[in-house]
Amino acid sequence: MVISVSTKTGDKGTSSLANGERVGKESLIFEVIGNLDELNSWLGLVAVKMKNEFPDHRKYILELQDTLFYIGAEVAQSPKATLSKKALTTLEKNAEAIQDVMKDGWHSKFVLPGGTELGGWLDITRTVCRRCERSMVQLDTERELNPMLIKYLNRLSDYIYLLRCFVNHALEYPEQLFEVKK
Repeated sequence: MVISVSTKTGDKGTSSLANGERVGKESLIFEVIGNLDELNSWLGLVAVKMKNEFPDHRKYILELQDTLFYIGAEVAQSPKATLSKKALTTLEKNAEAIQDVMKDGWHSKFVLPGGTELGGWLDITRTVCRRCERSMVQLDTERELNPMLIKYLNRLSDYIYLLRCFVNHALEYPEQLFEVKK
């Protein structure tokens, strides 16, 4: 027997949540799940672009990708998936570690996106994370979500920004500061 990816159950514009509930594909819940999927894809590209230059960070990116699957499953109302408090704690510790490493090269002003190629990919990933967070906040007004989900995405965008700054710093790219012209 051949297993097919196509179930054809969504041909009329509905899809099933993990708990079996059928929902229209235009529903905000699928916007959130799609944003999580896109964010996960961008993190996958970042992991590829890191190659061997940042192996510890690359390893953690893979862990983040796994966590995003749990978040998506929880949003899709899987009774088996719940974001762990440990995932949030680990994310916060990793963000702090990056700041500690950069303490001398850290900045407090806005910088122009990009810098290095990897920095640019991380900037795009961060903006997708922010969009994901906004859609999750909006979904929370319709369906009460676990508050840790929104908190995690907020911290994740901070982490991605810090990682972007760290990468540019490690690759000795002089950041271009945004300055208001008078």
